[in-house]
Order: sequence, then structure tokens, then C-alpha cells
Amino acid sequence: MEYQDKTIRTGATLYSEVTDRIIAQLEEGTLPWVRPWDNGKAALGLPRNGGTGRRYSGINVLILWHRLFEQGYGSQRWLTYRQAQALGGNVRKGEQGTTVCYADRFTPKDGDTVRIGPDGEPRQIAFLKRFTVFNIDQCEGLDVAPSADPVATWNPAISMPRAEVLIAASGADIRIGGGEAYYAPQDDYIRVPRPEHFHEPINWYRTALHELGHWTGHRLRLDRLPDSGFGSPAYAREELIAEMASAFLCAELGIVPTVRHADYLGAWLSVLREDSKAIFRAASQASKAADYLLNFVSDTGGDDDDAR
Repeated sequence: MEYQDKTIRTGATLYSEVTDRIIAQLEEGTLPWVRPWDNGKAALGLPRNGGTGRRYSGINVLILWHRLFEQGYGSQRWLTYRQAQALGGNVRKGEQGTTVCYADRFTPKDGDTVRIGPDGEPRQIAFLKRFTVFNIDQCEGLDVAPSADPVATWNPAISMPRAEVLIAASGADIRIGGGEAYYAPQDDYIRVPRPEHFHEPINWYRTALHELGHWTGHRLRLDRLPDSGFGSPAYAREELIAEMASAFLCAELGIVPTVRHADYLGAWLSVLREDSKAIFRAASQASKAADYLLNFVSDTGGDDDDAR
């Protein structure tokens, strides 16, 4: 039986349909990386492959979170049809899959039409693989314990110390005090107001994680920060990256994600409307930033989009 997600079909359609859906959500004032976790059945965290346990990343996080809440699934674990069979089960008849993607590049072989780059080397060609996955709630007979997913509750007694450990382990120069939160790339430090200045203590951690997202972009780390300043499209893209990186970190650390920079909404919409691939690039960079920071407190290493 052929299983596929009928809402996303071709490569070009994948870019445009995902972008159009996110634009529609932003226009409604809903940020797709900030979901109503308290009303959801699934636990906080990033989506994972149900067989390998590897984290999905990049745009796949937004795609799978969207389907997770749309359908009310109780698990963050996903499988391909073949993986479900390998685990002794199957996808229930009539279930609709969700298309995730894996972006990569390849160098054409000798004999192919090869374009040479300015460095004299063959140009690499970008391609997009697509895979159909199913939530384990859509499967039956799996040799997977349903209780493997944690309960969908937020416990600040656990979440806040985990965030504290990550922030300390990063080694970032975080200066506490003042009335504004920001990252100063020239001097490579983060400024965050004192915790008591926030209405809720957890918001201090959310803010610090957002600024750490910017911190990862320094040339000595992921080398991503733009040269242009406030108000430019490049600046808006960087804010989008840091915003999503913070949401990914919060979810993985067990902190309910929230909105930090809703005032950038108009700039984000402008960027996405001009380039259907912008959200894919931003989500990829956000995952790299989140993984960079999670590696300080995790032995799992950098997982990627090819979490089949």
C-alpha cells in the first residue's frame, strides 16, 4: 500500500506549502514554534525517530510539531512505514503520513555535465530528499513501550536546574544587571537583567537561552552573525534563528516555549514572503545553534534531519 502525505508532494511545493502555512500562522499571530503545550497530550521535547531515538532538526521540527498538535498525538516519536514493520508492527490502514525532508549536496560524477566553481572545483548540487513518517499513535503492534514518552507536564523543579546547568556549561560571559537583554558580538558577552526583574522566574531562563542563541553565531563558534544592524532583513533573519533556537532549547530542556520578540513579526513575514526557502535556512541554523548548546550537557551529539 502506498502511504504519502497528500498535502506536500514535490520539492518546490514542499518549500512553498510549508512557508505559506507558517506565513498564515504568523498573520494570525500564532508562532508555530510556540505551541500550547499545556493543552497538548505530548510531552515537551523535540520530535525523535521512534526507532533510533535521534532528534529531528531544522524545518522538520516545525513540520512535525504542526502535525502533532493538529492531530492531538500523544507522542513525539515518528517512524517510516518500513521502520514500523521492522519493529514488529505496522501503520494502521487509512492513516495519512507526514512528509519530512533531508537537504544535502552532491558532486556530479565524471561524465555528467559539471559546472566548475570559482575555486576550480566542481560545483556541488543541492537536493532535497523526502520521507513519509507516521506518529507511533498511528501504528499498531510496535515493539515499543508507549510509556517511553515522559508525561506531558512541566516541572520547574527539574527544568530550571537543567537550564542552569546548560547556561553554566556553555562558558558564555553572561553579565547580570541593567534594564535590557542583549548579546554584544564585538565584546562577546550577554547582558540579562536580574531574575527578580522578571514577572516569572522562568522568563529569565527563556531570555538567557535566546541570547545564547545569538552567542552561538559568533565567528569563533558557528560564524553566522550578520554585518548589518537593526532593521535589516539579515538582522530579522538572525532574530528568527535565535527565537527558534530558544524554542527548541526550551522544549528539549522541559521549559514551555514562549514568545520573546513578537515585535519582529512584521520583519519575519517580509523575509518569508520574499523567499520560500528562508524558513528552511533559519530553522536549520536554529537547530545547529540548539545542538551546539545541547552538546554541552548531552552525550547524544548533533542529530540531523536524516532521522529516518
